[in-house]
Amino acid sequence: MKLAVRDAGPSDIAALHAIYSHHVLTGLGTFDETPPPLAEFEAKWRASLEHGLSWLVAVDADVPVGYAYASLFRPRRGYRYTVEDSVYIREDQRKRGVGSALLAPLIKRCEALGVRQVVAVIGDSGNVGSIRLHAKHGFVQAGTVVGAGFKFRRWVDIVIMQRALNGGASGAPADGAGWWRD
Repeated sequence: MKLAVRDAGPSDIAALHAIYSHHVLTGLGTFDETPPPLAEFEAKWRASLEHGLSWLVAVDADVPVGYAYASLFRPRRGYRYTVEDSVYIREDQRKRGVGSALLAPLIKRCEALGVRQVVAVIGDSGNVGSIRLHAKHGFVQAGTVVGAGFKFRRWVDIVIMQRALNGGASGAPADGAGWWRD
């Protein structure tokens, strides 16, 4: 495998949507129960970019095998120094280092923007792969919300992990600092 990581562009959206749709239909990493329409998925991509945040795609021979992105943690201005990360890997590419290849540069980009906290909201407390991936990249477990969602006829936990950047919660950010775009 010759893996390359780059910014996701419009020509990648259909392949990324297919990866996400597979996770929606077969996994607990997302609580969506039906795949969103392609236009809605693309709008989510555009919304992150409009805020100056990144969507990265990992490609093998120019074929997308995974993606990661940062999005608003919450829409209120008071959360402007916190983002949420998401990582999705094509099923046949898991356990091959794709997640690490995506998450490391995503964290660096968030840090360069002045982000203070990156939060991972991991679907399913049994999602050992995602929990280990985030721990490997410096995330610490902040808590578990038991039975937060209901999917595949069972209650599913979420694990919240976070990684502090740029001093985290110590001290106030400089006036005007940050990536937030109103």
